[in-house]
Amino acid sequence: MCPKVMVVDDEPDTIDLLKLVLGYEKIDVIGAHSGIECLELMDTVDPDAILLDLMMPEMNGWETFHRIKEKYPQIPVAIITVKNQEFDKMRGIHVLKADDYITKPFSRKDLIERTRRLVALQKRAIK
Repeated sequence: MCPKVMVVDDEPDTIDLLKLVLGYEKIDVIGAHSGIECLELMDTVDPDAILLDLMMPEMNGWETFHRIKEKYPQIPVAIITVKNQEFDKMRGIHVLKADDYITKPFSRKDLIERTRRLVALQKRAIK
């Protein structure tokens, strides 16, 4: 069975790109165009991991992250963003306790490796 990863990003092109790259690696990608849509899909999709953009309208990535972790603390979440300042990375990893912090642009190889690590975290949490 292929791992399922939810990509939450308000840019359809980003979701399409990640579907292409990760799909080639036998990782199913479910796209959500907002934090609200992500939370609505969580129960039916049951993803193994989430790649979450920070800068989105309506509900930003920080708030979406908190809501995901309140209800689904076992699901690994990686922040995926253009915010590459050290302060932002520290906030994401050390304050929010995100499982990873991936900055755009990223390499195909790096994205695949880090996504596989996230999925492995979920599999270890289930055991």
